[in-house]
Amino acid sequence: MHTSPEIPVLSEEVREALDRRRPVVALESTIIAHGLPRPRNLAVGTELEALVRAEGAVPATIAVVDGVAYAGLDKARLERIAGGEGVRKLGHRDLAPALATGATGATTVSATAFLAARAGLRVFATGGLGGVHREYAQTQDESADLALLARTRITVVCAGVKSILDVPATLQRLETLGVGVIGYGTERFPGFYLASSGEPVDWTVHHPAEVAAVMAAQDALGGPESALLVANPVAQAQQLDPDLHDRVLAEALEECHARGITGQAVTPFLLGFLVRATGGASLEANLAAVRGNVALGARIAGAWAARQ
Repeated sequence: MHTSPEIPVLSEEVREALDRRRPVVALESTIIAHGLPRPRNLAVGTELEALVRAEGAVPATIAVVDGVAYAGLDKARLERIAGGEGVRKLGHRDLAPALATGATGATTVSATAFLAARAGLRVFATGGLGGVHREYAQTQDESADLALLARTRITVVCAGVKSILDVPATLQRLETLGVGVIGYGTERFPGFYLASSGEPVDWTVHHPAEVAAVMAAQDALGGPESALLVANPVAQAQQLDPDLHDRVLAEALEECHARGITGQAVTPFLLGFLVRATGGASLEANLAAVRGNVALGARIAGAWAARQ
């Protein structure tokens, strides 16, 4: 049995940054282990950390290695997660069995947000969140991300939710759960691969300091420890062609039905279908969104550190 005195274990760099009140940005590891083809995944994992550093912040990539949860991975552990051999996909509910059995796994949004908040990190940058799936009325399929964010005080910089989901239903659910949503430089909720999902956002900010002010106001208000979502759209020039997106997504959903794919297998199947059917263009749009979110996350972390 593996028990760690500290959960998560902080890298020296992350611990020092927290002690000195320097900006730190949490990064998830699922994109490295399960979101990208090898060997490009390791290159992207390293690149995202470099983007955080370029903005003057410290990256804390989160993962579980041999039953120990880490915030901040050294080169060997990052390579282990990217290697993919026996690397599981860990949601928040999988953390306890993973730690107890000595498993190695990449953390999803829910697990990363949980561990980051526990480590005292306030800003987390990712690609697109999970949410309410299409045909929810039949399947009751909703990502664990939403409920976890409703009870975790962390600021998540994202390009909205994955466009394969039911975006209006997801926004409705976030409202019900009391999770704050602000558009960054946009009055439309981003569409992951697309700059806009077509859905409006109620609040728009234009500067990292404004996001930090909202975070401070959250703390001043007290109340439930819920998250703040900063919805940051991919640049128009880097988005997936909207017509191509809609056509390919319709084909993907049809294929998913025909094969009877359900539950956790739906998202990876649909995303994989989009990558193949768009000749890799959806993957490039996804990466462009993640890079933008990581750079913005570092700037927000800097503005937050400046307030402390």
